[in-house]
Amino acid sequence: MTMLKDTSRTFYIPISYLDVGIKEAVASAYLCMRAIDEIEDHNDLSDELKVELLLGISEIFESQDIKEAPQTHKILSPYRTVLPAVSMQLDDWALLCPPSAASIVYRYTAKMSLHMAEWVKNGWKIHTEEDLDGYTYSVAGMVGEMLSELWFWHDGTQSDSTKAIAFGRGLQAVNILRNRDEDIKRGVDFFPDGWGFKEMQQYTRRNLQIADSYIADLKNGPALKFCKIPLALAHATLKVISAGGSKLTRNAVLKIVNTVTG
Repeated sequence: MTMLKDTSRTFYIPISYLDVGIKEAVASAYLCMRAIDEIEDHNDLSDELKVELLLGISEIFESQDIKEAPQTHKILSPYRTVLPAVSMQLDDWALLCPPSAASIVYRYTAKMSLHMAEWVKNGWKIHTEEDLDGYTYSVAGMVGEMLSELWFWHDGTQSDSTKAIAFGRGLQAVNILRNRDEDIKRGVDFFPDGWGFKEMQQYTRRNLQIADSYIADLKNGPALKFCKIPLALAHATLKVISAGGSKLTRNAVLKIVNTVTG
């Protein structure tokens, strides 16, 4: 939970509210994916090395051998002075997952790592809305897909996986808007050709509206309790960005969380 708090203000809060079992599964999934995300986005690693590491991680998680003998540390240890702790402890996050849910988390970690390697290879080139959909699925939509499987694993909660993908896409689109200047400075442009803030905001709103429908379908329980928080924060952040701001204040975040969970 300390690492979660250090790496994500948005997801630390809803994960902390989850019941035992599902909490460890979602925390494991988030930290595994954050670990590989830090590799994909790292400023001091060459693209060739990123691809090598991400493909190696994908292969390990695809085989699910990590349950028997942690292996990712072997391929990451030569870069331990460069990579952040969340990446170096990838084995720990994998083993945190309850064994009966591990196949879900490992399968999606392998898939995301493979997709990330492909995006590094092509230089994150996004020209069309279809490209943007592909990218937002790779780094966030499949997280929504995975969460749907974890909700079902935990207590049989049924959910719409297509809407779950839009839930992830919507959250990622908010991040793209919020991090626009930073991304441009590092030479990455996630806006399709000819798009400005108006078009990206429209894309974001479309996905958040589907996300609203996704959580409206959920029964009362951990899944609904979890999803309501980041979705409320995403809507509020989009409102701030649309008004010319960049992010929510800490007080605004706490107020929203209290409103959603109260």
